[in-house]
Amino acid sequence: MNWYKENKRTFLWRTTKDPYKIWLSEIILQQTRTAQGSPYYEKFITAFPTVKELANAREEEVLKLWQGLGYYSRARNLHTTAQFIYKEHKGVFPTSFEGLLSLKGVGDYTASAITSICYNQPQAVVDGNVYRFLSRFFGIDTPINSSEAHRIFKRKAQMLMDRTQPGTFNQAMMEFGALQCTPKQPLCSSCPFATKCIAFNQDKVTILPVKKGKVKVADRFFNYIILKDPKGKVLMEQRLGKGIWQNLYQFPLVETSEVVWNSCALINQIEASNTLTDYLKDVKLWNETPVIHKLSHQRLHIHFWIGECPKPLKKGLSIKEIKERPVPIVLQNFIENFFKINL
Repeated sequence: MNWYKENKRTFLWRTTKDPYKIWLSEIILQQTRTAQGSPYYEKFITAFPTVKELANAREEEVLKLWQGLGYYSRARNLHTTAQFIYKEHKGVFPTSFEGLLSLKGVGDYTASAITSICYNQPQAVVDGNVYRFLSRFFGIDTPINSSEAHRIFKRKAQMLMDRTQPGTFNQAMMEFGALQCTPKQPLCSSCPFATKCIAFNQDKVTILPVKKGKVKVADRFFNYIILKDPKGKVLMEQRLGKGIWQNLYQFPLVETSEVVWNSCALINQIEASNTLTDYLKDVKLWNETPVIHKLSHQRLHIHFWIGECPKPLKKGLSIKEIKERPVPIVLQNFIENFFKINL
């Protein structure tokens, strides 16, 4: 905590103990680097200063504001939980660890952060930074992605915790891992714990923490069809059902078993009943080199196909309407480039 007082970074969420704002920051920062998450936190606080505004927002508004952060289930859970707290708890967050854990999208990490920072309750936070620091300092070689890891590291952090300042302790631990005991090239030479650190003294810094085998990444091949009618309107659809990008908007999509390079090959891989087949004969490939978009367990190979529709599209959207829809960041990048060129 002495190190933290000297080295901590300044963030808006560190100036408050409002459970709504701490909850919001923790959800945004899950699986997101602080530098990337900070602007989103500011945008959300500006748009939804209290849980009431967030609860009353349309899901589409929340998803649009979240656009680019990825893991969109976090945004949907954020919205659902805000509605639950506002309607069922009159806008008041639970004050107990167990009560917070009962909320959708809130796990041990987030519940521990809120209870320690907002309510001064001694619940240790265990995130990737804490795993790394404790693993190296104590020489713990339990794989951090194993089923028993959380129990072991949580108990260790709980034993070390300063129970008079649990919120500061938790933030100090996380900050130390983020700035000092980093994944690569940690600052061991200036580390206040170096003399007692097992990893440093046994030359295991690059070995710890241990992580079990990598998850296999699946390749998928996406072909987005951009159909423009005489009025410049374009077809879009909402991506329904479970899976990536649920409830976000996209252009009509044809997923193929491999990369296709011409419209004939594209037509051959879709069902004859698909209404798009009427338009696909004359579509042209927009990007010869597929856009590679990496997700946690998937690698998407994306092609965009451009076609002209001779008749007005009944459900076509204008450029303005398209830009208002929440879309995956890879489509946002395409929209910005394509419509800028084709205005």
